[in-house]
Amino acid sequence: MALLLEHEFKPLPADKQVETLPFLEAVAHLPPFFDCLGTPIVYSPVKADLTGNIKKIRAVYDSNPGKFRTLQNILEAEKEMHGSAWPKTGATLALMWLKRGLKFMLVLLQSISDGERDEEHPNLIRVNAMKAYEIALKKYHGWMLQKLFMGSVYALPYKSDLLKALEKGKEVKEEESIEKIHQFLSRATPILDAIYEMYTKMNAELSYKA
Repeated sequence: MALLLEHEFKPLPADKQVETLPFLEAVAHLPPFFDCLGTPIVYSPVKADLTGNIKKIRAVYDSNPGKFRTLQNILEAEKEMHGSAWPKTGATLALMWLKRGLKFMLVLLQSISDGERDEEHPNLIRVNAMKAYEIALKKYHGWMLQKLFMGSVYALPYKSDLLKALEKGKEVKEEESIEKIHQFLSRATPILDAIYEMYTKMNAELSYKA
């Protein structure tokens, strides 16, 4: 899949330490995914948020690549550096929101690849998008943002159009596109799970609403 497989994630090592630079290089190619969902009023801010958080983490990494070789290195250093202000600061906060945006994307794609659908309207992706929103973002959004998203699902593209957009306009059989989604998820999901696990272990997760 042209968009998703442009720059693949490195395999997760046994110690589950996610190397910062390869991670940033892989996720830097993903914000255009949200262009494929249409509805700019909803998804353009998500894309901009994703891009902005990647830049914030990259700036911290570039300040001392040796010190910040892994994402865990960053969280540990910022915890010591910022004291009581942590984790609501720096790259720790940026990664917190970045992982949520990525979670939405991965759950949506997983749901599509698993064949979950509205049997009466099998070419719609509302069911998949609602599941992804419920799991990844809803509890962190206030009432207005939730209402905006709920309305946006009626303007989502057809599944066939989404898959074509992910192939950058190239006509590909649906089963081929789904296989590429599987390939992307097999690499990206363990990385994201490791990041979520790191936030839980370090008590770095915040539940305030945007």
